[in-house]
Amino acid sequence: MRAVLTVIGKDKVGIIAGVSQKLAELDMNIIDVSQTIMDSYFTMMMVLEISKEKNDFEAIRSELNTLGEKLNVTISIQNEEIFNVMHKL
Repeated sequence: MRAVLTVIGKDKVGIIAGVSQKLAELDMNIIDVSQTIMDSYFTMMMVLEISKEKNDFEAIRSELNTLGEKLNVTISIQNEEIFNVMHKL
């Protein structure tokens, strides 16, 4: 399954490292990534491949929310199919 992850927050050292490490721990592969700094705000969007064995999407979302609180950023994740439908309207 593929997912779309977004990260938004005040820029600081360690955001990419923290998110990448958590994704590796969750056995999620980064397919594509885009990142920029806009007026001191960090924004990143990733397309991820989630292994079929790790299909508990709510557990993944919970772990990423906890990480977001630790890094002081907002992390959102959606199933790629839902993301695509929402953005075709």
